[in-house]
Amino acid sequence: MGKADLNKQKKRESLLETAFELFTTQGVTGTSISDIVEKAGVAKGTFYLYFKDKYDIRNRLIAHKSSQLFHAAYEDLASHQEITVFEDRIIFICDHILDALSGNRALLSFISKDLSWGVFKRVLTHADDGVDFKEVYNKMIAESGYRLRDPEVMLFIIVELVGSVGYSAIMFSSPVTLDELKPDLYRTIRSIIAQFEE
Repeated sequence: MGKADLNKQKKRESLLETAFELFTTQGVTGTSISDIVEKAGVAKGTFYLYFKDKYDIRNRLIAHKSSQLFHAAYEDLASHQEITVFEDRIIFICDHILDALSGNRALLSFISKDLSWGVFKRVLTHADDGVDFKEVYNKMIAESGYRLRDPEVMLFIIVELVGSVGYSAIMFSSPVTLDELKPDLYRTIRSIIAQFEE
């Protein structure tokens, strides 16, 4: 990557991080593009090189932050070569993401309405952070030796389940805390995977 490309990447990253900080402290409606560019130290025209409007940067930021979560979980999984069973690998990734969100409620609150299949599918199919999660997922299935009926539907169900129950457990300890929820959640994930095995 050349110097010009690095500079562009830095500016885009700065805009994303600044927008995240402002959106999580002032809200999206309370934040203007002028606020973002002023705090990021870039010209307003630079903003429009990367984003159409503040809702575009919000949507990209949700995908970007979600991608970072999945990337970190995948990197951690890669360092645990002893985890070879497909179900254990899926649960490890879910556990990593839930723990990260539990430790960053501002992030969870920001992406909560969108931490769903739509965001996950965008992350799954766009390797913005250098990891092609669709490729990783398909590789995990291939290495498992399982034949799964409609693996995309199976993943959709798991993502929606983890996103919704994880949010309630982390934000409200409802109906139980996250730690109390995890054993039942992970048993349910195992059961879902078993239902899709051919």
